[in-house]
Amino acid sequence: MAVKYKQKCAKCRKNYVIATWRQRYLLCYDCQKNELSGEIKDKKMKKLFDISEDFYKNNAFLRSIKINYLHYGNLTDKQLEAFKKAVVTMKKGEGPSGEQHIYYPHGDAEEEKSEALESSKSKTKK
Repeated sequence: MAVKYKQKCAKCRKNYVIATWRQRYLLCYDCQKNELSGEIKDKKMKKLFDISEDFYKNNAFLRSIKINYLHYGNLTDKQLEAFKKAVVTMKKGEGPSGEQHIYYPHGDAEEEKSEALESSKSKTKK
């Protein structure tokens, strides 16, 4: 499991972004929002990128793929597969290496965390 830490956004220096040692130039969702708001004309791609805004807020990789599509107009097959795989794992609540991630769309309430951790531990014990 990779060590994760918070680092300030390289552009605005206001918001914190979760980072690993591999990431160099980190941008928060608010700084990339303008780049993500382009128009997508292809129906298949429009359907592909029509996911919850929370997924884009929490995952810089998904934002990067969408920005690349808007900038270049197409994606490789590997990029499409990786995007789909990342969305599926986020919907399941798992990380890329299989560890359990609990997703809180409405904040970081300690009660919600403890209840979710207890329920996930009981599921794994069964």
